[in-house]
Amino acid sequence: MIDVRSLYTRFGELEVHRGVDLQVERGQLLALVGGSGSGKTTLLRAVVGLLIPHAGEVRLFGQPVLDVDPLRRRALRQRFGVLFQQGALFSALSVHDNIAFPLRELRRFDEALIDDLVRLKLAMVELEARHACLMPAQLSGGMVKRVALARALALEPELLVLDEPTAGLDPDRGASFVRLLGTLQQELGFTVLMVTHDLATLNALATRLAVLADQRIVACGTPADVRAIAHPFIDNFFGADRTAAEGKPGV
Repeated sequence: MIDVRSLYTRFGELEVHRGVDLQVERGQLLALVGGSGSGKTTLLRAVVGLLIPHAGEVRLFGQPVLDVDPLRRRALRQRFGVLFQQGALFSALSVHDNIAFPLRELRRFDEALIDDLVRLKLAMVELEARHACLMPAQLSGGMVKRVALARALALEPELLVLDEPTAGLDPDRGASFVRLLGTLQQELGFTVLMVTHDLATLNALATRLAVLADQRIVACGTPADVRAIAHPFIDNFFGADRTAAEGKPGV
C-alpha cells in the first residue's frame, strides 16, 4: 500500500530525513512515532504528495504518488483519505458542506445522493443528522475530529492517513475516538498509517510500529519487537509503559 524508498527531505541546510525506508502492507495499522521535530508530519506530507522530497520515491498502491500524469495523480488521490492533526475543517463551511466537499469535487453525484452520503458518513462516526447544519466553530474538539474523519472517509478510501488523531482531546474523548477508529477499521478494512505520541492510542490500535529517529526509520515491526530494541528514543518513549507493565514503582 505504501512504499517509501531512500527518502531525503531538506529545508535549506536542515536535513530532516536521510534515507528513510518504510513499507506498509494492505490491512495493517502502522503507527509512526518519533521525537518532537523528528519529521513525522513531514513524512506524512511526502507520503500523500503534499511535499516533494529532495531525493527518493514514494509509491502508493504501486504507483508513484507524484505521477507526472495529472489524471493518474488525481485518480490515485481518490484512493486515500487524510485526517489532519487539528481536523483542518473549512471554517466557512457547515459540517454538511465539509463532508460533501470531496464528493462534489468528483462531479459524479447529484445533490440528493450527496445529502444521503453525508448522512451516512455522519452516522458512521456516531454523529446525528442534526449536526450537519452546525459550523466548525460550534463543535467540540471531539466533534471536530469526527467530522474530519467523516470527510476523510467520504470517498471510501483504501488507505487512511492520520496525524495525531487524539491530539487536543481529553482522555475520555480520546478513548472514545480510538474505539471508533478501531471499529471502523475492522468493519471497512482500510489500511492505516498513523502518527501518534499517545501510548494508549498506540496500544489500542497499532498492529505494527515504526520509529523515526536519527533522520531515518530505526525500527519497524510488531509493537513487542520494537519495544525490545535498544535505542535511546525507544527506551525513553516506552520507559514508563514498561515500568507499569512490570509492576515496578515509577521514577
